[in-house]
Amino acid sequence: MKIIAIIPARYASTRFPAKPLALLGGKRIIEWVYRAATEFFDDVIVATDDSRIADAVEEFGGRAIMTSSNHRCGTERCAEALSQIDGEYDIVVNIQGDEPFTTVEQMRKLVSLFENQDIDIATLAIPIVGESAMAEILNPNIVKVVISPNSNALYFSRSAIPYIRDIEQDRWATHHTFYRHIGMYAFRSDVLKRIVTLEPTPLERAENLEQLRWMESGYTIGVALTNEVGIGIDTPEDLCRAEEILSKSQQR
Repeated sequence: MKIIAIIPARYASTRFPAKPLALLGGKRIIEWVYRAATEFFDDVIVATDDSRIADAVEEFGGRAIMTSSNHRCGTERCAEALSQIDGEYDIVVNIQGDEPFTTVEQMRKLVSLFENQDIDIATLAIPIVGESAMAEILNPNIVKVVISPNSNALYFSRSAIPYIRDIEQDRWATHHTFYRHIGMYAFRSDVLKRIVTLEPTPLERAENLEQLRWMESGYTIGVALTNEVGIGIDTPEDLCRAEEILSKSQQR
């Protein structure tokens, strides 16, 4: 399989403008993500809507491509970037531009799902465990996924799924394994080209989750399990937390 990793990175952000250019441990966030991707993929490119990000990528020796500022999500940005790139690719991996600690193991597990020819789209999940499990399960900002025995996604929701009948809610986590969705995707190239042409669907509108549009449209999403959550940097406070984690890791 010929694979390309595309990192969508936009400049404007309501909660954290210019986020890709923010410094983490002396390097810009986008450089952390890019270098993490190149540890596993030979072909990596940043898809951005701002020349300042493109310039920063080229300064550290990376590849960048300009895309429209009108995209609603990273999936659309990846699709446009793919249409501009020379060469044919079987798989496109969408690596979040705000996940500086994405690991090789996560990328390997994601791509391995395509050994199953029935898989159209691949993603990751992690079991929700520990003392804070119920708080995570009930948190609408944490997306949960229900997975079939053959590792396909059955449904994604901001609600606690499944509902555990006849068990008190504070004991749900001890009676069933709940899974947190990790928002990293890979697509067969032809599938990526098709899904960005789809209109929003009722379930997508209800939950505000684009993957439900794909499922409602008949696409199969494979799910690989990981033990690594990663850190998504959505706010300056998240960046401070990432600095603390990076500092601790460097002290080991």
